[in-house]
Amino acid sequence: MRTISDTVVLKKSEAWLTASGEPLLIAGPCSAESESQVVETAKALSQSGIHYFRLGIWKPRTRPNSFEGMGEIALPWAIKAREETGLRIITEVANARHVELVLKAGLDAVWIGARTTVNPFTIQEIADALKGTNLPVLVKNPVNPDLNLWVGALERLHHAGLTQLAACHRGFSAYMNARFRNLPHWEIPLELKRAFPELPVITDVSHITGAAELIPLVAQKSLDIGFDGLMVEVHPRPAEAMSDPEQQITPQGFLNLLSGLHKPSTQIEDSETLAAIALMREEIDRADRELIQILHTRLKVAGKIGRLKQQSGITFFQQERYDEVLKKVSAYADLMKISPELVRSLFELIHVESIEKQGE
Repeated sequence: MRTISDTVVLKKSEAWLTASGEPLLIAGPCSAESESQVVETAKALSQSGIHYFRLGIWKPRTRPNSFEGMGEIALPWAIKAREETGLRIITEVANARHVELVLKAGLDAVWIGARTTVNPFTIQEIADALKGTNLPVLVKNPVNPDLNLWVGALERLHHAGLTQLAACHRGFSAYMNARFRNLPHWEIPLELKRAFPELPVITDVSHITGAAELIPLVAQKSLDIGFDGLMVEVHPRPAEAMSDPEQQITPQGFLNLLSGLHKPSTQIEDSETLAAIALMREEIDRADRELIQILHTRLKVAGKIGRLKQQSGITFFQQERYDEVLKKVSAYADLMKISPELVRSLFELIHVESIEKQGE
């Protein structure tokens, strides 16, 4: 089970929240490709209401010989874009040397990417390089669904004296082909939000979707959940982009996206709605109690089976039986219009606990 240390209190960061309570918006190209492309995109977004202009100066890529960003020569382009538009600039840093160059150039904020978050040594070097600056830092989740690793990166930065922190949900790598480039696993950032309710959480919708047409869906879901902002990749001509062209949208597409989004209220003021929800919550509470009772019965039976297996010298784990159970519950979930992925995940956890009970 995942656990979260409560030794650090990650407080509300003004750098990543808006005074109006509206979503904080970060937009710009995946990669800085040329001075003209950077300035053109910044000018096109300057009246859109974004709070940070993002661009990748260094691009960590999975395979060698891929475009890995223009590097240090792109820093003056970012400064020129700020001078001509007034937009604050944010870029990715993947090591202490990047931090040194960003601080020297005077950029406004940085984010730490998923590939970097997985390495505590690199995070510590970045934290040490940022010590004494209190630069706003956005920490993306690690590539794998490890909540403690994500929290650990935030803690290291906090211990270095950095308080302008926020988390960025960009989804988690999937081995098999899936609808999204990176699986959202919304329960993980929600658990982070539960543990640190004042920590801003911003969703990188472009990296979750991997496809421009899915961006509105994920952006709206992020706001419906109650997250604090959106990061979107915007390119004046996405088809010509040197990195991730499929997940970038045009400046006009970004404006269309914003016009189609709505931010739900966090408060319920209508008395009839409150009463109806209260009744439904009572139903949920009853269903939860029934689920716990059923789970108790199932695990009790699993313990009895374990004793019989032990007496007969049979291994606790039976692959054929496990496959049979997953096949049955997935089919029944589909029949009941419940996500088979949800049911499979639930029964995988139940199976692990059943094996533990049999082992006892």
